[in-house]
Amino acid sequence: MTLTLADVTLTYPDGDGRLTALDRISLDVPAGTLTAVVGPSGSGKSSLLAVAATLVTPDEGRVAVAGTDTMGLGRAQQAQLRREQIGIVFQQPNLLPSLTAAEQLQVMTHLSGGAVRGARGRALELLDAVGLADQAGRRPHQLSGGQRQRINIARALMNDPAVLLVDEPTSALDHERGAAVLDLLVALTRERSTATVLVTHDLIHLDRADRTVRMDDGRLTAPEPV
Repeated sequence: MTLTLADVTLTYPDGDGRLTALDRISLDVPAGTLTAVVGPSGSGKSSLLAVAATLVTPDEGRVAVAGTDTMGLGRAQQAQLRREQIGIVFQQPNLLPSLTAAEQLQVMTHLSGGAVRGARGRALELLDAVGLADQAGRRPHQLSGGQRQRINIARALMNDPAVLLVDEPTSALDHERGAAVLDLLVALTRERSTATVLVTHDLIHLDRADRTVRMDDGRLTAPEPV
């Protein structure tokens, strides 16, 4: 299992008490599989992603990424783990307007302190993997919404992460482009053996996932075996 959450509980201050965002969540996501997480707004989906990404430390439980127990890590160690092992695809691509498609990916190598040599070749390889090899020199304003989201996905894979966390990637796309993005995520998950968690409100394309789990009031429906 590349991503494991075991009995995770997360609470936030709420007046004189505490609000439970995650209530004893357990989830195993094997390498090469995609788990879709659905549920209403406020159910805890975003909190689940934040904990899995080591951006938030839970009150109780265990989170393991690529065999590393994250609960004993300091902030600097968690940041290093995110750079090396976790790719995050945000809901909005937030591409830098002055950079080309290839440069959007290359900058990830600079930010992680990785070797600059070979970064462009890696970027071009990933752009080819998401079907945008011929768009490497274009800037965001020259690309469609679906193309920008594909660059967003490629950027998250730049450092070859073990875990890929995806937040509502189809929210701004039409049906056809949304289906294409989900097909791409499934294919990349298989090809690159990532443990992928996809948070989505899109119930139409869930048949593409290896499993689907539902969140309600911070609780997770027991996932079916892959």
